[in-house]
Order: sequence, then structure tokens, then C-alpha cells
Amino acid sequence: MLGFVVVPLLFVYLPTPAMAGTMAGHLFSAQAWISMVCAVVLLALHKTPGLPATARRLALLVLGLACAGAAEWIAAPHIVARDNLALWHRLGSGMYLVQWLCAIAVFQGLLRRAPQDQSAASAQV
Repeated sequence: MLGFVVVPLLFVYLPTPAMAGTMAGHLFSAQAWISMVCAVVLLALHKTPGLPATARRLALLVLGLACAGAAEWIAAPHIVARDNLALWHRLGSGMYLVQWLCAIAVFQGLLRRAPQDQSAASAQV
């Protein structure tokens, strides 16, 4: 929701594009940190019983983590410095999109597995 709804609203309702850009930068930074923490937690839990590690899920988590880190530590400083702004903004947006696609795929896999886990647990009772 952040990149697709909140940030465009900043540019509509804040008095200047500079203010909106500054606030958007802070929001994207917070989102990147939250994404990285979530990815690390899921990576740490990947061998939890009932949550088998799949190569696909691990690859998606690592890719999402890498995109969040690259957006925060590579793209964002170039955007703030206004260094080739159009290029770095596109790259940062692409990394943000890849993070979302990875998150959707990981959680879709976990949710698809959840009903199977519940039926197996109820069969054991």
C-alpha cells in the first residue's frame, strides 16, 4: 500500500514536491527495514517443524532481502543526492516491485500449505 497509495497521496496533499519526496524517502526507508527484518525472521524460521524449507521459498526470501537492502543502501543514496535521478528512481521502484512479488509468492505458498497442515493436525486428534 505504501508505494501504490500512500506515496502518491503525499505528492497530492503536501505543499511541495520536495516535502513529499522527503517524506516518501523516510517511508520507503522504514518499509525497507521492516522488509529486511521480516525476511531475516522467516529465514531463521525456515526449518521450523511444520514449515519445511523449500528451495523456491528460500530463494524468494533471499531475493526480497537483497532487493530491500539494495534499495536502502544503493538506490536511496543516489536518489537523495539526485544523482541520475530518473535512472535510480526506476531501479529503486523496480526493487520495490520485486520485493512485493517475492512477499506475495512466499505468503501465497505459506497460506496454500496452511489448510493442509490444519487437516493433518485434525486427523491426528
